[in-house]
Amino acid sequence: MRPKIILLFLSVLVFTLTSFSQIGGKYAFQFLDQPVSARIAALGGNQLSVNDGDINVAFVNPSMINPRLNNSLGFNYNYMYEGINYGSLQYANTFNKAGSFMATLQFMDYGTFDYADASGNISGTFSASDFAVNVGWGRQLDSSFSIGATAKFIYSFYETYTAFGLGVDVAGTYTSKHDWTMSLVARNIGYQVKGYVSGYTDPLPFDLQFAVSKRLEHVPFRFSIIFDQLTDWNLAYEDPSNPSGGTDPITGEPEYNSGFAAFGDELMRHLIFGGEVYIGKSLVLRGGYNYRRRQEMQLPNAPGMTGFSWGIGVRVYKFKFNYGRAVMFQSGSPNYLSLTFDLDSFTDDKPVRF
Repeated sequence: MRPKIILLFLSVLVFTLTSFSQIGGKYAFQFLDQPVSARIAALGGNQLSVNDGDINVAFVNPSMINPRLNNSLGFNYNYMYEGINYGSLQYANTFNKAGSFMATLQFMDYGTFDYADASGNISGTFSASDFAVNVGWGRQLDSSFSIGATAKFIYSFYETYTAFGLGVDVAGTYTSKHDWTMSLVARNIGYQVKGYVSGYTDPLPFDLQFAVSKRLEHVPFRFSIIFDQLTDWNLAYEDPSNPSGGTDPITGEPEYNSGFAAFGDELMRHLIFGGEVYIGKSLVLRGGYNYRRRQEMQLPNAPGMTGFSWGIGVRVYKFKFNYGRAVMFQSGSPNYLSLTFDLDSFTDDKPVRF
């Protein structure tokens, strides 16, 4: 009963904090909501419920911080667009009585910008960056339940404007006897302690997510489904110039979906689908689909592959290399690179596999 009581307590805590995390119409430190690794980006989201010893999964789901990550390192890098670089560095270790811990340095560098007067005369340059130092903890309660939390210390500077914030992720995971893995994760509970402008602060980009995954027993395939933004049902935005129901051919008035069509559209905006195909012990192919991203970012007459993502993972000796690519919109697709390895595998012949 103890694990169930603890999980229930965490759920009540999450829903209680939700009301405080949704205040206001804008959010601070939105870089915290970006995919952190090539694997997660390739699967279409920013969370995952997979307990296979991946330190990058534990970064976004602290209930996956466990002894399997002991003495592991992870590096992530993403060159997004012109001059914008994003990445992280993680290390995990386990202590017998205290549990498992993970430290992470996360950054987003927006590059350099020119100072210019009204006539366009350049007088210098300035920079802008976001940083977060995270400390996570996780514990396996029994063979089925695990819990975890990550504290975030966030600093940001844009030219001479600075901000500081505090946040926390809270997570609980249940693994069934048939290897179904389900996680409830509350991400970015917190606020700005100091805003860029005196007297103005904003909440962090809070997100309550439920994720489920399973690796099939007789087929080398794992599927995952993420239920995103559980505290906000209405995610759709109706564009009058491109209405969801088209335009009335007689009156020319915009028409909008209603009934089951509107319900289905809203439901799909909360779902992110991903899959992994395992080829031997050293290669994995990945793909994902984010319906909400496609609806928000596609061009009306040229949707292309917006909302789709894919990637590949390769094991070379003791190292795992991952590449991911996510189509955000027609003219840009960020590329994600990740490298992870277990330091203990170099000394005790610990097996390394996906």
